[in-house]
Amino acid sequence: MYTLKTFTAVMAMMLISVFTSLENGYKVGDIATDFKLENVDGNMVSLSDYSQAKGFIVIFTCNTCPFSVAYEDRIIALDKKYASQGYPVIAIMPNNPAASPGDSMEAMKARAKAKGFTFPYLMDTNQEVYPKYGAVKTPHVYVLQKTKKGNEVKYIGAIDDNYQNPESVNQAYVENAIDALLAGKPITETHTRAIGCTIKV
Repeated sequence: MYTLKTFTAVMAMMLISVFTSLENGYKVGDIATDFKLENVDGNMVSLSDYSQAKGFIVIFTCNTCPFSVAYEDRIIALDKKYASQGYPVIAIMPNNPAASPGDSMEAMKARAKAKGFTFPYLMDTNQEVYPKYGAVKTPHVYVLQKTKKGNEVKYIGAIDDNYQNPESVNQAYVENAIDALLAGKPITETHTRAIGCTIKV
């Protein structure tokens, strides 16, 4: 009984620690640190590689979450629309493949090829990047803008307000945010609740 109580207490503390670290992720206005993660093409990718970018659409997503799958075409469309304007998509797969085999690097490669991803699809191999950001769902979006201080977080949350039907979207949160940045205007909605699957650890 004592062992069970001890185990339960340790597990409770671990869960508290995890959720606390997630709550301590980036807030709007914070400067996001760079990372170096493996892409599906075998190359290592960092934000610093994009010297001409004005900012980034960082999206934590995966192969297996139905919400992520539902948004794939819209993620591709975001990159096609905004990469040429200085805001490329950087997709990061945060799940532990041991807990989610459909999110292995081989599966990621196959998915990127099948869908014709026009953006890097990176694996957060050691699951170190998503906790820094505070991502808790797939998909979870962070719009960054390059400033003199670094890559400043300008928007956090969902891609839009209707994952089920792109034709019924009323608020395209990410597009609205980037359009405002490109126009030099303030973003009216800087934070929304990400809707999706929990990240598998």
